[in-house]
Amino acid sequence: MTAMNTGGPQVRLIDGRFELLRRLGGGGMGLVWLARDTALEREVAIKEVRPLDPAAAAADPQAARETRERVLREARALARLQHPNVVTVYHIVDTAEHPHPWIVMELVTGGSLHDRLTQGPLTVPEAARIGRGVLSALRAAHGAGIQHRDVKPGNVLLRTDGTPVLTDFGIAAMHGATALTATGALIGSPEYIAPERVRGEEGNASSDLWSLGMMLYVAIEGHHPLRRGTALATLAAVLDEQLPPPQHAGPLGPLLSALLAKDPAQRPDAEQLERALAAAELPGAAYVPTVQSMPLPPPAPGATGPADPPRSRAFTEPALRRRRTLMGVVYLCALFTVGSVLWLQHRAASTADSGTAAPPAVSITPGGDSATPDQPGSGAAADLLTPAGIRAVIKGMALSGKVIDLTVYPDHASAQVPTAADPTVYDQSMYSNGAAISTAGGPVAPNAVPVDLQDYDWDALPALLQKAQATLNVPNPTTRYVTITYDVFDHSPAIRVYLADDHDGGYLAADPKGKVLETVPRT
Repeated sequence: MTAMNTGGPQVRLIDGRFELLRRLGGGGMGLVWLARDTALEREVAIKEVRPLDPAAAAADPQAARETRERVLREARALARLQHPNVVTVYHIVDTAEHPHPWIVMELVTGGSLHDRLTQGPLTVPEAARIGRGVLSALRAAHGAGIQHRDVKPGNVLLRTDGTPVLTDFGIAAMHGATALTATGALIGSPEYIAPERVRGEEGNASSDLWSLGMMLYVAIEGHHPLRRGTALATLAAVLDEQLPPPQHAGPLGPLLSALLAKDPAQRPDAEQLERALAAAELPGAAYVPTVQSMPLPPPAPGATGPADPPRSRAFTEPALRRRRTLMGVVYLCALFTVGSVLWLQHRAASTADSGTAAPPAVSITPGGDSATPDQPGSGAAADLLTPAGIRAVIKGMALSGKVIDLTVYPDHASAQVPTAADPTVYDQSMYSNGAAISTAGGPVAPNAVPVDLQDYDWDALPALLQKAQATLNVPNPTTRYVTITYDVFDHSPAIRVYLADDHDGGYLAADPKGKVLETVPRT
């Protein structure tokens, strides 16, 4: 809903009540806004929960609806928690007027733990205090039947008095934080996912405690012990590699080593963890219960204890099973991706050979014959975030007029296209590897303004990407994409470049000719 101030600029109201003031940040999981609650006259944070991959959501509407309901259920449950270490959820907006849910939350102004760690590691008492607060939040959530699934420094906010506040509960659940997508992309943070979740096991409360333990390890030591050059290498390290003993954790060292055990049965439970953190929080504390003094469960049958000599074989049998599990997941993802592309191409070829029209609900467009080695559809790996790549996307999707939204990733794209018969309804188009598929979408949002792709200068894209890399404070992005749509405030055509890593992200906005209008770096 858009309202007009008398004699002033347009303002955007969500649910007729929350006035968007400015964007606080953004990344793969959506946009966070600073907003004013006009009913209660206070500032709030409001998160626009958008699908990480619009193409995947459009390809499986039933799964998208189920995950949407799941995040809304969890947000409603969290709103009832009323816990000092859980971000307060004030309101949920989920109406036909808005294509995505909006979650209205308290505004926490002290930054995140990730921001704090850029200034240096925490002392043991500092880490213990923050750890106790996060643990208290997790215990309250677990008691309500909610698992967080994405505990990491970027999801721990700090109030001005230093109190930690855990946020982004239902968001992780909505996107399946421990799942690999059909394209092999990991949704979530590889460095903070418990080993059992990497293996595809949903896990239990212990999985969140493992993530908390890794977060405390990083906070105290100042580095991640299992971070590797790629997400898959990091996952393999989480599954197989020995955890280096912490060097600066003092009395918390044995506790962290026990908490980060590969086998959930070997980890301390929440009560044991609480006692240990409480002891470590005291200034000058000389004793924290160690692994030996905690009544941990007995080792699993056949497990190797700490005192056993190393095996002569390169991998133990459990490690081999974990490695096979990971390789199997990667293989299945690759097989699914290749199979999907071949199926699309086969359907397109069969339709052309038989002269039979495709069913009206779904249409498939093969890649153009003019593809070059630098363009999709030629069999070579190509980056769609180039002038040639984005032109290939537009040609492959047969986008000759206006769109509501065109989102382009390095290897796939999606678009919402108003139908010719009824511009208040859109079709959802998806593109990958030179093939496009179009399905029925839904009603166009009342405040949406289609943009004309012919107005854009695609040759300006490289400069915008370079500008984003230089200014958004995301030196090693794991997610890159470009959105061509309208500006939510003045409805003018715009292009936005997003960069994000495993913690957070930023974006810049430009006009269709490439003039930068707004830069929102990661804070």
